[in-house]
Amino acid sequence: MVDSPRRIQLPVPAARPRSHAERSTETRAAILSAVSESVAEVGFARTTASEIARRAGVTWGAVQHHFGGKDGMLTAVLEGSFNRFAERVESVPREGPLEKRVSLFVDRAWDHYSSADYRTANEILLHFHAREDIDEAPAWSAIMAKAWNDIWHEIFHAAPISRQRQVLLAGYTLATLSGLAGLLLLSGDPADSMARDLDILKHLLIREFAGEEG
Repeated sequence: MVDSPRRIQLPVPAARPRSHAERSTETRAAILSAVSESVAEVGFARTTASEIARRAGVTWGAVQHHFGGKDGMLTAVLEGSFNRFAERVESVPREGPLEKRVSLFVDRAWDHYSSADYRTANEILLHFHAREDIDEAPAWSAIMAKAWNDIWHEIFHAAPISRQRQVLLAGYTLATLSGLAGLLLLSGDPADSMARDLDILKHLLIREFAGEEG
């Protein structure tokens, strides 16, 4: 007679209580995620205080506790969006074949600019620029532009062109990617439909970095 398989019952480990800092971090993340989801789904105008609180599963008082109000929360969304862009391009090599660096940078940057994350941040920034009761929006744009240029120079510092030309190419690339993101939003096409345009951008950058004419 064959013995039946031995059966065991393991004790369930007791869950470690979350610390105040952990709960605070989770709440902040839930609120910021709620903003991004709401703007992507219903637009900025309908992303009200009550809608954000409902999606995050918190009270508006909790939002105020963590961010001081709607403007502080929206500013945090902008910061998070740019920092995620920086994280995407962090994997681009700082040395090695120029063609590879250009291709990887454009691809990683497009991953960001074609995302709902970027569209949300762009709507928020446009909202702040349109308001007359605050003056921080131009400063934010300047801060983000400088950070973009710093990242660009870090990756392409060895290219044999002047710093002035570097700045021009960085601005052109930023304008091209944001413009393509706008076209993507209007057309509703999948993000990979822009592959030809991205290839043109890559070839132009490689040619410019090599100092070629035409």
